[in-house]
Amino acid sequence: MRLVQVLVPTGKRKTVLRTLDEEGVDYAVSDESSGRGFVAVVTFPVPKEAVEPVLARLRDAGIERDAYTVVMNAETVASRRFDELVAKYEEDDENGDRIAREELASKAADLAPSLPTYVVMTVISAVVATAGLLLDSPAVVVGSMVIAPLVGPAMAASVGTVVDDDEMFVRGVRLQALGGLLAVGAAAVFAFILKESGTVPLSVSEVLRIPEVGERLSPDVLSLVIALGAGAAGAISLSSGVSTALVGVMIAAALVPPTAVVGIGIAWGAPESVVGSAILVLVNILSVNFVAIGVLWEQGYRPEKWFRQSEARRTTAYRIVVLGVGLLVLSSFLGAVTFTTYRNAGFQSDAQDAIEDVLADSDAELLALDIEFDSGPVQEPEHVVVTVGYDPQEDPPQVQAVLAERVNSVAPDPLSPWGADEITVEVRYIAVVD
Repeated sequence: MRLVQVLVPTGKRKTVLRTLDEEGVDYAVSDESSGRGFVAVVTFPVPKEAVEPVLARLRDAGIERDAYTVVMNAETVASRRFDELVAKYEEDDENGDRIAREELASKAADLAPSLPTYVVMTVISAVVATAGLLLDSPAVVVGSMVIAPLVGPAMAASVGTVVDDDEMFVRGVRLQALGGLLAVGAAAVFAFILKESGTVPLSVSEVLRIPEVGERLSPDVLSLVIALGAGAAGAISLSSGVSTALVGVMIAAALVPPTAVVGIGIAWGAPESVVGSAILVLVNILSVNFVAIGVLWEQGYRPEKWFRQSEARRTTAYRIVVLGVGLLVLSSFLGAVTFTTYRNAGFQSDAQDAIEDVLADSDAELLALDIEFDSGPVQEPEHVVVTVGYDPQEDPPQVQAVLAERVNSVAPDPLSPWGADEITVEVRYIAVVD
């Protein structure tokens, strides 16, 4: 529920009070003596669903949009008429459990922090995420998500779109762009310091094989689902008036670790290895904004003035189309990664069958099959290690050339320029005693 305070202009007192009576709202009236053209202050409690329609009726009664209006949370209201008012708006509400347009815009503006705070918290979050990735510590990575101030700009841009507030929209977009660049830059600088100081004495290949880093090098379509869910959850939590803190962690989960991985790749001089992570960052940003705008528009949020609604509709449709096209183009990469993952699993099965078929004519047996992938974003197979067990009383079978030929015969064609033209096959022999 909400407690609303409104300044009543001179000559509008009876009209305003009659309007509240017609709505069944209990109110208290105080005289206003500042001499600024107002005669009273009206205070009344309403359900959060009633704030927007009641304020709309008061504006029709003569309350100017720029008049002093305060909407506050109310913990308890003991009133029989208030219970009737709650029942009325729960029955009549067509937009679900959502807050008023004015409250939505205010909450979105508050979520986007001041620039100094935003910069500091973004840098700290990126540095902590980089440390967590290099330490292979999921707990530290999650901690970096908690402090990331990324939910505010995304929600501000989305709310600014649907309520036709260009200033809020531009501020949200600028903060998102600044946040992405800051996060990558801070991660790259921090990772470079760690590498040059010897704190993390690892080669490029060793860094990219760290599990927390490696899982973000080749994102698949499931990563898109996470970002879409984060955007929808952010918009719903904001419009329903509940805390967005946990949703902010979810949005940060989609953005902070990939940006840190991009910074790590830059610091170790392997930017081509983190192309997938960079694309994932862009996909996630577009996804969050795309879904949030759609959810807020579907919930019925529109500009206050009717003659602005047509323009807002066109602007919203245009931005959704632009975001959708960009999302579709970039998501094709995630689809390619998903397809490659499925194809590599098939290649491993086919390679194992081919190797066992070659060894079937000898007393040797296949002990292990390891496939190594390149550092490209779609991870094409480039090296196969075959471990063969043989009878120590006999010479090991010379099957390296045959295995290389058979493995390459079942290898898929590379999808990316990083893929090897021919897969190298290494055979290791181990004497096996029965």
